Amino acid sequence: MISMKLTKKGHACVRIEKDGQALVIDPGTFSEEDAAVGADAILVTHEHFDHFNEERLRTALDANPAAHIWTLSSVSGQISAAFPGRVHTVGEGDTFTAAGFDLEVHGQLHAVIHPDIPQITNVGYLVDGTLFHPGDALTVPVGRQVDTLMLPVHAPWNKLAEVLDYVRAVDPRRAVDIHDALLSDLAHMVYGRMLGPEGPGTGGAEHLRLTPGESLTL
Repeated sequence: MISMKLTKKGHACVRIEKDGQALVIDPGTFSEEDAAVGADAILVTHEHFDHFNEERLRTALDANPAAHIWTLSSVSGQISAAFPGRVHTVGEGDTFTAAGFDLEVHGQLHAVIHPDIPQITNVGYLVDGTLFHPGDALTVPVGRQVDTLMLPVHAPWNKLAEVLDYVRAVDPRRAVDIHDALLSDLAHMVYGRMLGPEGPGTGGAEHLRLTPGESLTL
């Protein structure tokens, strides 16, 4: 298997490179303005502004006329007219290839923020059968052994106990923090201790925090 290079971008955005091509997931408002520039394919998990920013997408597609976007219908309906022929709608159970990566779509709904707030749609992406980005949900890819889990550590919709149980349920070899823009350095220390070997245990998964711009070979 060809190794992949994972680079953490701001908040929930990651860049994955393999064999000279790049895939970017969720270049939202809290990520860098050029987070998706140079991408051959862009995936968006849902419509919330911290995951979906049309200007970030426009900048990336202008920079690479061959780049395309894959996303769920709630997002594609907002941007397909702006990028004719370059936006593809996907949903749970779909499989496709983009920029040389094999992709599977898992999940349907965003995690519950509050019972009074309508629940929107959300999908997660399994990349090359090994890396899973869940978006804003604690989706377990059924029947798939995840090697690297992109782990949403902090959001209005989760708590630490749920994050711990999520790692146990997915049972990855490593968990890498995402969705962390609202955390201070003090919070990273607490989360790192609880999710790491000193904590209550996450099934033996290695726990990593990458700062924006830092990379990891998978």
